[in-house]
Amino acid sequence: MKHLLSIDDLAVDDIGAIFDTAAEMHDVQRRDVKKLPALRGRTIVNMFFEDSTRTRSSFEIAGKWLSADVINVSAKGSSASKGESLRDTVLTVCAMGVDGLVIRHPASGAAHQVSQWVDAVVVNAGDGTHEHPTQALLDAYTLQRRMGSLEGRHVVLVGDLTHSRVFRSNVLCLTKLGARVTVVAPPTLMPAGIDSWSRAVGFETSYDVDQVLPQADAVMMLRVQRERMSGAFFPTAREYTVGYGLTRDRLALLGPDVPICHPGPMNRGLEIAADAADAAQSVVLEQVSSGLAIRMSVLYHLLAGEEA
Repeated sequence: MKHLLSIDDLAVDDIGAIFDTAAEMHDVQRRDVKKLPALRGRTIVNMFFEDSTRTRSSFEIAGKWLSADVINVSAKGSSASKGESLRDTVLTVCAMGVDGLVIRHPASGAAHQVSQWVDAVVVNAGDGTHEHPTQALLDAYTLQRRMGSLEGRHVVLVGDLTHSRVFRSNVLCLTKLGARVTVVAPPTLMPAGIDSWSRAVGFETSYDVDQVLPQADAVMMLRVQRERMSGAFFPTAREYTVGYGLTRDRLALLGPDVPICHPGPMNRGLEIAADAADAAQSVVLEQVSSGLAIRMSVLYHLLAGEEA
C-alpha cells in the first residue's frame, strides 16, 4: 500500500491489519510516556486547506507519538492564499525531502491528483464530498470494539448524504466488513444516482427514519453541512430536526446497547439532541480516541517500512 486515498485501496485483510495495529497503538494512550520510535527520522506535513479540529490534531499527535517530525500547513498561512496552485504548493513542500503528506482539500479528487505529482506517501484526510477513509476506518474500528464482529450487523447512517464524504467512505468500509447498511435522508439530501450505486455496493436506502431505527444495531448521525449548501435543502432547521434528527423521542426507539456515532463536529439540537449525544450508549468520544489509534496505525503501515 503506497497511499491511502480511498477505502477502495484496501482489501479486507488490509483493514484487519490496520485494526490489529491500532489496538496496540491504543495502549500507548494509557502510558505515562506516549512515544514510540517507529517513524524516527521521517517527516510528515499536514496540509489542510479546510478547517479541522479532530482530524488535524489526531494526525499531528499520531505522527509525533511515532517520533516523526510533523509540520502543519494551512491554506490561510501558506502561499496558496496568495494564489499559488495546489501543484506548486505540494511540489515545493516535497522538494524539502518530505516523506508523507496528509491532505485535506475542498476539491473532490485532490488527494489522488497530489499522489500523481509527488513521490511522498499521500494520505487523504478528506477531499471535497468524495471520501474520508481514515474516518470510516475509525468508525468501523469503534463499532467493532463495542459490538464484536460487524458481519451481519445492521448499521444505519442518517443525515446529509449529498454533501458527506464520511457517508461514502463508511458505506464502502462497512459493507466490506460484512455489515448490512441502510442510509436515510430526506429526498433533497439523497445523492443523485444512489439507487444504482447502492445496488452495486450492496446497501439499502430509505426516507423513513422512524421505520429504520428500531431495526438498527448501530446508528450514525451525519452532520448537516450548511457551509456546502448553495440552496434551501429543507425549509427550516426545526423541520429537519422533526423529520430526521435523533431527538429524545427517537432515542427511545433504540435499544440501550445500540451505539450512537457522530463523526463531528455535532450540530446539537439539529441532527442530534443533547440527550442522544450525551447518552451512555454514545460512542462519540470513543471515536476520537479510536481516531488517534487508527491514524497512528495508518502512518505506521505506510511509512515504517518492512524493517519495522
